[in-house]
Amino acid sequence: MANAAEHSTANGHAGVIGASSRLGAARLLLWALAGALAVRQAVAVLRVPPADWLGGFHLPGTLPGSGGPAAGSVYDVGQFAGTPFAGLVLKPLAGLAAPSLEVAWTCVTLLFVAGIGLVAARGLPEPVPRRTALLAAPVLTALLMVSLPVREAASPGRTAVVPVLLLLLAVFRVPGDRPAGFLVGLAAALQPALLLFAPLLWLTGRRSAARTAAVAFAAATALSWAALPRDSWTYWVHHLGGTGLGGAPDGLANQSVHGALLRLGLTGPAEVLLYAALAGAIVWFGLRRAVRYARDGQLLLAVAVTGCAAVAVSPTGWRHQLLWVLLAVAGKVGKRAADRRVWPVAVVLAMTLPSAVLLPNLTALAPVRDNVLLLTAVAAACAVPFLPRSSPYWCDPVPTDYGRPAAARWSRVPLLPFWRRVLSRPNLLLELLLIRVGYSLYSHIRAAAPTSRSLAEGNGSQILGIEKVLGLDIEHAVNHAVVATPWLEAFFNFYYTSFHFVVPLTILAVLYWRRPGDYRWARASLGLATVLALAGFWLYPLAPPRLMPGLGFVDTVHGPQDLANPSYGAMTAISNQYAAMPSLHFGWSLWCGIVIVVLAPKGWQKLLGALHPLITVCAIVATANHWVLDAVGGAVVVTAGFGLVHVLSGPRGLHVNLPAQQSGDGRERASAAHAPAAPAAPAAGATAASPAAPAAGATAASPAAEPVSGARP
Repeated sequence: MANAAEHSTANGHAGVIGASSRLGAARLLLWALAGALAVRQAVAVLRVPPADWLGGFHLPGTLPGSGGPAAGSVYDVGQFAGTPFAGLVLKPLAGLAAPSLEVAWTCVTLLFVAGIGLVAARGLPEPVPRRTALLAAPVLTALLMVSLPVREAASPGRTAVVPVLLLLLAVFRVPGDRPAGFLVGLAAALQPALLLFAPLLWLTGRRSAARTAAVAFAAATALSWAALPRDSWTYWVHHLGGTGLGGAPDGLANQSVHGALLRLGLTGPAEVLLYAALAGAIVWFGLRRAVRYARDGQLLLAVAVTGCAAVAVSPTGWRHQLLWVLLAVAGKVGKRAADRRVWPVAVVLAMTLPSAVLLPNLTALAPVRDNVLLLTAVAAACAVPFLPRSSPYWCDPVPTDYGRPAAARWSRVPLLPFWRRVLSRPNLLLELLLIRVGYSLYSHIRAAAPTSRSLAEGNGSQILGIEKVLGLDIEHAVNHAVVATPWLEAFFNFYYTSFHFVVPLTILAVLYWRRPGDYRWARASLGLATVLALAGFWLYPLAPPRLMPGLGFVDTVHGPQDLANPSYGAMTAISNQYAAMPSLHFGWSLWCGIVIVVLAPKGWQKLLGALHPLITVCAIVATANHWVLDAVGGAVVVTAGFGLVHVLSGPRGLHVNLPAQQSGDGRERASAAHAPAAPAAPAAGATAASPAAPAAGATAASPAAEPVSGARP
């Protein structure tokens, strides 16, 4: 017995040591990633020509690009948008040589970004899991390095990173109210909207710090008036707090409420009144929420909410000033464990990807697409329902429902944790975001695939030769037969251009609502097939029949193409015309047909599903957009997509679809999840050798298909 106890204790210590070593290794890798991203950002910034470094900002006492003396205002020419106090602080940099200035500015800025990550990670609300405490700083630093604000803040002459670090130091690291208030006032002198932190300090009981912040701000502003009276008049009076300095107030870089209203076409007194009303509402709601979160012990979230509100209501809230939005990931949103990732993912996507990637280029979506960062900041300040620490869901969210582990079809291919069978309906917002971003990345990768005309036409001749040997070269005959029949040509043109996206999206929507378990299976197979198709576009650029010179094909969809023009007119500018092998037009339609035939409850629905890929293959050949072998390639990648899902997660039949009442968030499921687990419920890594585990080859008819509510994601 003693030996057994000692053995158990030794195993426990070994497990703890092993977990610690894994966390340490992960932390080192994440810091290495953050360092690599910082080097990448530094290289990008240092490529700026030396003449452009601070020269365009006309700092006091410098001539553009020369470092010599100059008269005039800091705002006469150039893009300087900072306060006169910021210009006064930057004045000593005028004496530095260009290479030294570039390197010093870049290194200091990126070090400040790393400092923000470190301080913010230590400000996470208690209780903080050990894994989160160790990995939060490098993860946040890496995210900051790739965010749009940091990519712009590291540009010459921008000081947006400094106020963020000063405020975080004042709130979390500096002892005493007066030093903290001094740092807050200094940050407000560099970015006046951040004076909103003084009311936050006052309302949370730190009144001495609030008074010191106001005095420090007033002193710094008075100092800049004394040293730079003309610039101070220009900034505070003529431009009303910098509006219009550094860029057009209605430009996309101005992510403030004022800028958004100007982009919507509002001007004059009506715009000013509406802006004042909206700004007042944002400040009111933002401060109330920030005070509530600060009193709840979520001080980092309170700081982030206040910063988001401050930049949103500023007359000019530049993109490089919106680091506060990324800090708002400290808040927890959602009662379900599966919903916890929605807000962080949405913030990271909004802060790292251009708005054109997040939303399609539609006129109706322009007001949203042009103001993604502003809308995210306003949502964080006023709307997102962050959980209080007193919520029963704070540390104990409703767990995700998983099916029992199913053995892979290949015994040497293990089931990975993220392939576990989630039975509940996924979050709709997260799904839409990931689908949109995934398709945008697919479009960019496809457009970047090789587009050598000679190579593509050579591969086209190769495909045609193979089809002649196999007796499949029917494209020319079918194309001309359809052209000779106007109604048939119109039908195939309409089918080719209309159903490619509509049918897959409709199927995904129906599955999401009616059969969430099958939705995940179908979505995964479609995504894997599309990724495999990208490899084909890169490895085998192929000219479709309509772009093969001298063969006499008629492009019925796009009209006559000038084959003497290497760019083939406007179509090539829209997408990569040589991304034809495999044909995803046919591949996606085949996916639709398989899903409908497998899942549709009625015979006529299965018939329609089977007809869709048949009509699509006729359309792609009749319109001269694909070879017959392109359709074969599409079938191969779709089959591979289904096969990979089958290999990794087992047969589709084990996906149990929950009734509508079981896919909600009720605490009843949470309570049931914490009941003692049944003896038959194995761990995710259980094997057939374990006495408590089900047989490795469990099928849909076995108890292995039952959900395991207590599993953690």
